[in-house]
Amino acid sequence: MPPDRNHLIDSLPPIERTRLLAVCEPVLLVLGDVLCECGAAARHAYFPSSGFISLVARVERHAGLEVGLVGREGMLGTPLLLGLDVSPVRAQVQCRGESWRVAAPALRRELAASEALRDHLLRYIHVLMTQLVTAAGCMRYHPIVQRLARWLLMGQDRAGSDRFHVTHELLAGLLGVRRVGITIAAGALQRQGLIRYHRGELSVLDRAGLEAAACPCYAGDRLLYARYLA
Repeated sequence: MPPDRNHLIDSLPPIERTRLLAVCEPVLLVLGDVLCECGAAARHAYFPSSGFISLVARVERHAGLEVGLVGREGMLGTPLLLGLDVSPVRAQVQCRGESWRVAAPALRRELAASEALRDHLLRYIHVLMTQLVTAAGCMRYHPIVQRLARWLLMGQDRAGSDRFHVTHELLAGLLGVRRVGITIAAGALQRQGLIRYHRGELSVLDRAGLEAAACPCYAGDRLLYARYLA
């Protein structure tokens, strides 16, 4: 598995990158697998190189709500960077792929030994926290079609492919809306020639058009990432 497929690992100084990879192991991300439950101990950190993982918040008496996505731009296991070991979200694979995985004790040793690694990953926490704040406002104020376009762009970025598997039912649950809302929004994007959707297989046909259809949150997230982690 090439290390340059995870941006956080690839952008480390060579010595820190080599040390971190030495304690990692390659694993498959299997669609539907739960890597960590909300409130459970975080035993590993993951640095995906393809595919992506949904971060799902638990809401009492309601289905879970997706609050973030982690793919090759980032990592799963940020509580470990803060000296904690309890996950605040449910982490579930939504697009199959591959990842580097490191056990919590090994990651803690590397963080203690390397200020450069620690500073680099703490910047990622800042970016992720800012994106979560943006997502809260996005869910409250932006129309479903704009939010759907944003999610599809985020999924495409992390999947590393113009095509991936996702159902209307899943999207409705992740975005916290009724299924009919997703059907209407996806239909609008499809009529504009931006996407093609058939039996759970979604293809992005016009990325520039999809970016124009998305809310400003998508472009803002990319600028934030470039500012702190490029």
